[in-house]
Amino acid sequence: MIEHVYRRATACPLISQVIVATDDARIVATVEAFGGRARLTRSDHPSGTDRLAEVFDSVECDLVVNIQGDEPLLDPRAIAQAIEPFFTDPSLQVSTLKTRIGNREALLSPHVVKVVTDAEGFAVNFSRRPDPPVEPEQQVDLKQVAYFKHPGLYVYTRTFLLRFPRLVPTAREQEERLEQLRILEHGIPIKVVETGYDPIGVDTPEDLAEAEAALLRAQGESGG
Repeated sequence: MIEHVYRRATACPLISQVIVATDDARIVATVEAFGGRARLTRSDHPSGTDRLAEVFDSVECDLVVNIQGDEPLLDPRAIAQAIEPFFTDPSLQVSTLKTRIGNREALLSPHVVKVVTDAEGFAVNFSRRPDPPVEPEQQVDLKQVAYFKHPGLYVYTRTFLLRFPRLVPTAREQEERLEQLRILEHGIPIKVVETGYDPIGVDTPEDLAEAEAALLRAQGESGG
């Protein structure tokens, strides 16, 4: 899975280098075996963003893209969409993506993180629960009422990324297990770009089966 993510990340023309940050030596060995770059980090980081900050403390760059290792169907075009706001807004520190939720299962699943944005496209809330709330028996027409999924992809300035570990974790971040809430609740704007890319994040055995089937279909369509 990690090789699929790595290859797709390198396919984005706006990415100059890809580094896998992990506290597992087996993952480092796997990445190096297929010719990728990996860095072994401490095991006590509370989030992936904290882990990246350790790595990029010694790597010079302007922007850092945080890509989850459980997104084997990552679309390189989505990475570019998340980066593009930095070209026009020099004050921006963080950006991410959203994609419209099209089915009730995803809307109610705690594995699918939801995001709410304001009229300017900045994040107002992230949650594992629908916002506005939806009761299990409540009917919602998702063609008429828009809810958005938050793929786990972020772009940060390196300056902000190195600052992130010094921000005090918040109660909601710890309750929801969502590191982006630490950014939001410390008053740092997060630009959210809508994309048509609808990821399959692998959180459950069912997700893994779905991702494997999608990869096989993609390979068949490409003749690979």
